[in-house]
Amino acid sequence: MSTATSPHHLPCGGAHWVDHVARHAHADPDGVALRFEGATTTWAGFDERVRRFARGLHERGVTPGDRVVVLMTNRPEFIEAVLAANAAGAIAVPVNFRLAPEEAGYILSDSGASVIVTDTVLAPLAAAASAAAVRAGAGRPRIIVAGPDPSAGGAEAESYDAVVAAAGAERVEVAIGEHDVALIMYTSGTTGLPKGAMLTHLNLLMQSITGIRTSTVHSDDAVVLLNVPMFHIAGIGSMLSALLIGATSVIMPTAPFDALSTLDVVEHEGITSLFLVPAQWQVLCADPAATDRGRSLRTISWGAAPATVSLLETMGRVFPYAEIISVFGQTEMSPVTTSLPAEDAVRKIGSVGKAVPTIAARIVDDEMNDVAPGQVGEIVYRGPSLMAGYWNNPQATADAFDGGWFHSGDLVRADEEGFLYVVDRKKDMIISGGENIYCAEVENAIAGCPAVADVAVIGAKHERWGETPVAFVVPADPAAPPTIDDLTAWTKDRLASYKKPTAIVVLAELPRNASGKVRKHELRASYGSVPLT
Repeated sequence: MSTATSPHHLPCGGAHWVDHVARHAHADPDGVALRFEGATTTWAGFDERVRRFARGLHERGVTPGDRVVVLMTNRPEFIEAVLAANAAGAIAVPVNFRLAPEEAGYILSDSGASVIVTDTVLAPLAAAASAAAVRAGAGRPRIIVAGPDPSAGGAEAESYDAVVAAAGAERVEVAIGEHDVALIMYTSGTTGLPKGAMLTHLNLLMQSITGIRTSTVHSDDAVVLLNVPMFHIAGIGSMLSALLIGATSVIMPTAPFDALSTLDVVEHEGITSLFLVPAQWQVLCADPAATDRGRSLRTISWGAAPATVSLLETMGRVFPYAEIISVFGQTEMSPVTTSLPAEDAVRKIGSVGKAVPTIAARIVDDEMNDVAPGQVGEIVYRGPSLMAGYWNNPQATADAFDGGWFHSGDLVRADEEGFLYVVDRKKDMIISGGENIYCAEVENAIAGCPAVADVAVIGAKHERWGETPVAFVVPADPAAPPTIDDLTAWTKDRLASYKKPTAIVVLAELPRNASGKVRKHELRASYGSVPLT
């Protein structure tokens, strides 16, 4: 990174996202970098605010390698704070704002963060998480609050805008290598404590290049909507390519997903690229105005959770003018590992495509032997987008890299052309009477039933078979929920007999985490331990 003190100096050799912003500020100072609730931030303005906040962090004792937690709703200051932490040589730690104080406090304690950057809405959570971290033996981090009421973070909290205004605009003199850690992204923790995946600047650069290729964000006239939570790797990943090529990012404020407000922004801002998780696409596609109001879209993509074939078919009907791109991966891979281009979307519907060119992938059995096409195995990875390891957790790192490849935990199969199909998470596989049953396959079959709006399947204990599939269903019509006989009839020609659910539980909604993944451990805790006969 540049060591010059002039705020207008152009970094020459940096490949980091802070340097991308500086170059756009130099080449296109009045170009639109960010849009948020109708307000515009130019590249020059963006660059200056990042420089000033980085200087403010430096003046408050933040040094290279320190951790800066960013606990914020979707807003421009989120991106500013993450980049500013890196510009000061520190590591940014985005935190899920839906966590309870004790859960967020664990991340503060585990990461050893010295600063929390938050906003007025989340300042009470930041203060409570800080107190929880102190109780766990960690130091008390400094709290900086964006928004009108910094006192919500406690008596010693500082105003974000005041820090920016008081700091100088000269760049912090710090050298950062491509293998230095830029982010610690804590996994969603659907089982056990979350682990902090250490993503380097090289990881982020490779994800930027992958995003340009997979989402066809090629030119600076692209307009990308950041609608998923920015603390999640899907949110971070969505902005990386725009920062590299100088495209505009439109940030939607944090709120429960709503089809009408999303379509308002798509139409009014001329959004060309939209990524949503499958649960959001399901809601958006149900809006009768979606086809007419989404005509600016060039590409629509999905990931972070499985999508059913019926949903993909619906997306194609609702947005016939947009290319449908599926992306697949995980936090530890920065995140995209495979993609299915638009030209194969219909022919290979349900596939997540092939591995992106920047990584190597294998499908292996438990002894690390490659499996034959059509057989199910775990997909393992190598490549420059692979994390450096788990923060403060050498055992988990060693386990994940056993055999010299990163173990994803995802079970997949490849067809005769090499296209990959996700079968299940390895830990979700059901073994019933010696037969392997993949929950995703059963869910995919049930999802097409007209009486079913949403479905998840787990394995429950069975006195005779060891385990048996149980379906958790959200009915399309709450007044007429499907029965187990309905599911049995629907799956008659779609599933082998041993794969069919033997019990059904009707819910108003499925429990999901912030990335849209079903919290199956909650379903197992409630229903999976009761033996069925």
